[in-house]
Amino acid sequence: METQEKFLSFNLGVTDTAVISLRHIAEVLQVSLPEICGVPQMPSSVLGIYNWRGEMLWLVDLEAMLGYPPISPGSNLVSKMMAIILENKGKYLGLLVRQIIDIEWLDAKEMKATNTELFYPKISPFLEGYFINDSEEIIFNLDATTIIQSSAWGIHN
Repeated sequence: METQEKFLSFNLGVTDTAVISLRHIAEVLQVSLPEICGVPQMPSSVLGIYNWRGEMLWLVDLEAMLGYPPISPGSNLVSKMMAIILENKGKYLGLLVRQIIDIEWLDAKEMKATNTELFYPKISPFLEGYFINDSEEIIFNLDATTIIQSSAWGIHN
């Protein structure tokens, strides 16, 4: 049985790497922060709404959501960010990340089960598991469906 799957890898924070399965990714695009309309009364990780293909797309600061320091819109470094558009059953959500690394093949059989002691409490609910790469580094495998269905924005989409 074929257990290889394609994943999009990207940076989380300064040192970490995460992946999301390509089957949940509708598109990856560059977003400039001034084009995002902020929405009051939302969690700080929700940056606001973005016009995507004529639709209103919620954009989330993935790092802030997972317990990393938030993207600070003031810094020029991040005036342009990459948005990973997730799709699940007709619902879309944009995750803003600093940098996309690559598309890679990973073997689902090599994925390790999450251990809540290992990870920040904020990241654990969104993990499908993790991989260990050749350099012995942990690569978080984020669960796109759980992220899209998160109660933080579920009421809004």
